[in-house]
Amino acid sequence: MSSNLQQKKSDIILDSIADGVFTVDNKWQITSFNKAAEQITGVPREAAMGSFCGDVLHADCCEKDCALKKTIASQTPIVNKQVSIVNNHGDIKTISISTAILRDKNGKISGGVETFRDISVEQDLRKQLYERYSREDIITVSHKIQKLFDILPEIAGSPVTVLVQGESGTGKELFARAIHNLSARKNKPFIAVNCAALPDTLLESELFGYVAGAFTDAKKDKPGRFKLADKGTIFLDEIGDISPALQMKLLRVIQEKEFQPLGGSHVEKTDVRIITATNKNLEQLIKKNLFRQDLYYRINVVKIELPPLRERMEDVNILCEHFINKFNATHKKNIKSISGNALACLMNYNFPGNIRELENIIERAFVMCREEIILPEHLPSEICQIQSDENDNSSFDDIEASFLMNALKRNDWNRLATAKELGIHKTTLFRKIKKLNLKLPK
Repeated sequence: MSSNLQQKKSDIILDSIADGVFTVDNKWQITSFNKAAEQITGVPREAAMGSFCGDVLHADCCEKDCALKKTIASQTPIVNKQVSIVNNHGDIKTISISTAILRDKNGKISGGVETFRDISVEQDLRKQLYERYSREDIITVSHKIQKLFDILPEIAGSPVTVLVQGESGTGKELFARAIHNLSARKNKPFIAVNCAALPDTLLESELFGYVAGAFTDAKKDKPGRFKLADKGTIFLDEIGDISPALQMKLLRVIQEKEFQPLGGSHVEKTDVRIITATNKNLEQLIKKNLFRQDLYYRINVVKIELPPLRERMEDVNILCEHFINKFNATHKKNIKSISGNALACLMNYNFPGNIRELENIIERAFVMCREEIILPEHLPSEICQIQSDENDNSSFDDIEASFLMNALKRNDWNRLATAKELGIHKTTLFRKIKKLNLKLPK
């Protein structure tokens, strides 16, 4: 067979492949370039042939982290590495590339081959899904949180005080910020104060400010947080930790819209939206005379109760993905995902520290992980007992089965209540139970 005929046959085979394919010689010049590669890059085959691959792809990894160079140097293929390229029209596209080495008939390395596919559409769909299930920095697929999303605009449009109740690490401040950002005060200050972090005397001066000479180190007037938050929103976190004496002063601010700086003789007016939060049961504190009942009624005009992560385990996967994207940027890594086995470990964990704990777990995994996938051994040992078979990955069915069993157990094995919690129809749940062969107590 003549060389021209053989080349035409090779071109026909390459053009029948849906993925972009090109090959380079030892000088990094392109020796073949298929039709899909033309479509993805916008570069005609005639222009690509003989050009340096970096001049055609314009990928963000070409100069310092070339996948082909790594493959040829290490003789190890690279599979599904995500990179960004600039096509011939100036548009940025996300592609997934895989590389391998080429050898001549004597087994000597003669160049490399790279296949790539355009995943921009997938990225756009992922972005749409992400936007659908997020508001501000709150990421969720939980129907419980989605219901809160539905009423947030109404809450934000009202001037009333709001109490956000939930365990530590459930994202109370995120909801407070969401209310502020959806309100007419969004262009004014949002001031957050952790009431549990300061003793009473310091907290009072932080909230209301002080005048020069109020105490030994008070050299000049200092405005408090209420002053700084004027026309905006003040968020008082851990409101259940303040003393009854300070509770009385806070009650006056809510009722009279005024306060008196520490050591001052004049009263200052304030126009702020007050949002409070606590991880404590304020009604029990009232019974113990540790929290004023009248203040409770003032701050509890609208209450938002945030469920702990263990009651919204359907969010673990999407939160892991969110934190992986976040830490890829801050840690300068390219971790793609978390393995099924590692995810199964997380799905069976109780998360006493809630979302904040999950974030810390994923950040720790970033420190430990040298690969592109987070594995069970990258998680704390108390969360995931390392499997003896490192390549053992639970299937999606295993993860779903574990997740559904946990949900059913939380609802005392009541199928209707479980379906309602998960936001699915009861027949869908019954079908999944049958498909996964789940054994439930009678």
